[in-house]
Amino acid sequence: MPRRNELEHKALNVIVNNGNDGVLQSELWRKLDATSREGSRIALKLETKGLILREKEISEGRWTYRLYPKNKPVSLNSIIDAPCLMCPNDARCGAWSPISPNHCPLLTAWILGEEQPETESSGED
Repeated sequence: MPRRNELEHKALNVIVNNGNDGVLQSELWRKLDATSREGSRIALKLETKGLILREKEISEGRWTYRLYPKNKPVSLNSIIDAPCLMCPNDARCGAWSPISPNHCPLLTAWILGEEQPETESSGED
């Protein structure tokens, strides 16, 4: 049988992967191949640690809890194509520097969803 910490880690992964829909506590312990008692203890422990939120609800005529993650996983997909990530002026760029994100045409175009303007710093002649 897996150690309790391993079950807690697996349980948290299951809960996080279900996202905003949450997962019923009764489904969780079945997915973990654990007993109802173990599932309840794990859910309580995760709630005590502040990792999940438990909301009471009726499912198939019985009271159970729906478990939601308190923290969602961070996704970098929204900034993966930001020009700053590949900018040759990255080391010299700063808020009060001559090269600044405040006046960067590449960053402005990216934020507005426009085509990237050609600049001397892009390395193209």
